Formats: sequence, C-alpha cells, structure tokens
Amino acid sequence: MAELKALKKRYDPWQVLKKDSEDLTALLELANEAGDESQSAEIEAALKMTGERFEKQNLVELMSGEVDQNGCFLTIHSGAGGTEACDWSQMLYRMYLRWAERRGFSVEEVDMLEAEGGIKSATCKIEGDYAYGYLKGESGVHRLVRISPFDSNARRHTSFASVYAFPLLDDSIEVEIRSEDLRVDTYRSGGAGGQHVNKTDSAVRFTHLPTGIVVACQSERSQTMNRATAMSMLKARLYEHYRQEKEKENERFAQEKKDISWGMQIRSYVFQPYTLVKDYRTKAETGNIQAVMDGDIDFFIEEYLKSRVG
Repeated sequence: MAELKALKKRYDPWQVLKKDSEDLTALLELANEAGDESQSAEIEAALKMTGERFEKQNLVELMSGEVDQNGCFLTIHSGAGGTEACDWSQMLYRMYLRWAERRGFSVEEVDMLEAEGGIKSATCKIEGDYAYGYLKGESGVHRLVRISPFDSNARRHTSFASVYAFPLLDDSIEVEIRSEDLRVDTYRSGGAGGQHVNKTDSAVRFTHLPTGIVVACQSERSQTMNRATAMSMLKARLYEHYRQEKEKENERFAQEKKDISWGMQIRSYVFQPYTLVKDYRTKAETGNIQAVMDGDIDFFIEEYLKSRVG
C-alpha cells in the first residue's frame, strides 16, 4: 500500500498537468479564432504557472533511485580551522535547517557535539518527500572564505566543513547487522535535557567493527529510544556503504568519490572581498550569498540533479 501510495503521488500531478495543458491549448485556440486579445495576459500567466509546475514535477523524475523518496540523516563535521571551522559548521547546519523549513520538512536533532564558537559535529533527521533525493548531492566538502570575526587583525580565513547525507530506511529495505560485529558504548548525554539525562548513561554509540562506521545518539531521554535511533542511523550508513562498494567498479562513481573526498571541495562560499557561492561540479553560481545561507539552495540542488542525467 505504501508503494502504491508513492506511485500515485508521483503519477497524479502529471495527469493534472496534462489536463491543464489541454485546457490551456483549447483556450488559446478559441482566442485566436475569435481574434480576442483581451485574454492574452491571463493565458500568459497560466502558461508560466504551468511551466513552473512542469519543471518542478520533472525534477522529481530525476530522483528515481531506490531510496530517493525517503527522508534522510544529515551529518556535518568541522574541518581544519579551529574556531573558524566550528562556526562555519554551525552556519551550514542552520542553512540546511532553514532549507528544510522552507519545504515544510520535519527536522529532529539526533546528535550534537558543541565546540568553542560553534559545533564540532551534528547529525539531524530530516523527514519529507524526497528529502534524501534532494540532499544526496550535498555530500562533500564545503569551503568558506571570509574575514574572520574571531581575528583581531581582520584577516581573511578559509574554513572547511564536510556534509554527508544518507537515507532514512523503511522496513522494505533490509540491512543485516550481526551482534558480534557491533560494539555498544553508553555514556552520559551532554547539554540540556534535565537531571535524568545528565545523571544516567542514556547516550548510545554504536561501532560497526567490519566497516569502522560509528554512529551516536543522545537526543532522547531514555537509552532505549537512543538505541533505536542509533540503530536506524547505522542501518542507513551501512546501506550507503554497501551501495558504494557495489558501484566501485563503475568509473564514473570512482570519479565522484574523488570529488567528494576530504580536501576536494564541491562548493565554495566567499564573503570577502566579493560575494559568491560556486558549485565546482556544475559551475552553478550566485552572488546572493545571504539568501543561500538563509536556506535558498534549491538552485544548486536542481543543477546537480540535472547534471546527473546530462
């Protein structure tokens, strides 16, 4: 039933578009036959709106992967640069939260490691139609160039942060995790949450020994709930890991892995001496950096998705 519902949600908008296009064509033909130009403005507005709906729906068709329609986990790690990098990670985290808010997606903080000036690492769960499909192209290194607010000499600094998106899996996708391959550590949660959170070992860290993948969750009050969330994250990470392993023979994928490796940025954000956000994979760029940092990143997401079928 879930699969049928998903297919219907994808199919119905095309049927509506088809009907609206036919109605618009008929209206245009009638206006031409009657020589009536009074409706030209109305027809042009309707045509523009229909075109925008077509582009939006066509974008969905570019997300046809097995898990593209799922929600996702988004993890951000600060790179080299100390306080600068931690501040940059926090700025990126806010950017993605604002993007999700614009789309009406729900966001839940899963794990947060705060540091001086910002965050060392953070993971959140984003739920909404095609959240993973939209965000999968955001994985990689993001570079910031600006005059540092932490530098008393007002010098220009370069900071790095890595972003990693991996899909939220449902019950239809199975990932086997053997108990002997798993190391479980519990510890006390940090930050807010009340006396119960701070006095008990409610936070959970899973280490998958064969792959070295580590996930942690401390957002819930009980260890049981944190275990469930951490296991969900681990399954998602392992799914993505095994998927990449299968595709290593593909030369195009090998090149993509090179592009998203640490130190090879996918996008730069320049605040000074000029303002520019540029994606190195698609060459897409904009000078409106404030809008981008406020979550307006659909332009870059769409250009990436289109480039994948080019």
